[in-house]
Amino acid sequence: MTELPKQAHTSPFPPPRQQPLHQSDADEDDDNVKQLKQCSSLYQSLQDCLVNSNRNWKSCQKEVQALKACNDRMKIDKGK
Repeated sequence: MTELPKQAHTSPFPPPRQQPLHQSDADEDDDNVKQLKQCSSLYQSLQDCLVNSNRNWKSCQKEVQALKACNDRMKIDKGK
């Protein structure tokens, strides 16, 4: 049996452009992220970890705990 020549798979559509992580968050001015105030960078770090680990929460516990601690500090400061 003869082997057919392999052809590169071509698509009529251009390849999607890679956007930086969270580009849509910045574009949409996500109110939820804005409410985090000083914890927003920790939230973004958690989101990056989840993206990079294929949504594996166990591997992102350092980021989860940092965000939780920041949130707890905000609650204490708000109560003063």
